[in-house]
Amino acid sequence: MANRTTASNKLNVLVIDENSIRASIIELGLCEAGYDNVTIIHDMNGLARRIMEINPDVIVIDIENPNRDMLESFFQISRAVKRPIAMFVDKSDEASIEAAVEAGVSAYVVNGLKQERVRPILKMAISRFNAFSRLNRELEEARGQLESRKVIDRAKHLLMRSRGVSEEEAYSRLRRAAMNENRKIEEIAQSLVTAASLFDPGADE
Repeated sequence: MANRTTASNKLNVLVIDENSIRASIIELGLCEAGYDNVTIIHDMNGLARRIMEINPDVIVIDIENPNRDMLESFFQISRAVKRPIAMFVDKSDEASIEAAVEAGVSAYVVNGLKQERVRPILKMAISRFNAFSRLNRELEEARGQLESRKVIDRAKHLLMRSRGVSEEEAYSRLRRAAMNENRKIEEIAQSLVTAASLFDPGADE
């Protein structure tokens, strides 16, 4: 997704707005900013399917008079599509703003629909989305590394107990096996832990 958001004028921008006049304001703002690949949806029926078909790089949603059900519907879409989303609303409350942030809306603008504001808000939405996505990737990588260390530690413990070797020797054996089988050391460790649990459910405790 990050690669698709580098060349702004090539972005496929989707505008969702039931009000054609307000949608035209957004479209003019986008065109003046160099975004010429703009699709506008006025009909909210089957919206999720339409979004998947269009596959936009970034989504601009304008809700003139939002109610709770309408906002929740858009928040569900935001969680599903994983695209930068800028949402304009005429009015809101603290709970809705918090829900928007939790749903992954990149820019939630209250009473701010002005032609000249469209470009900076869109750029902010893309920037926030990319930053959030990067943090998520880093978090997932950190979690993966932590899980790998846990598996390796369990495998070392099994070898130390079953073979009577030191922790250093246990790790060396795992590393040699990984090299010999051309696999990652955590894969070897996981295989050992899985095998041990099959024959002795309490072996890796």
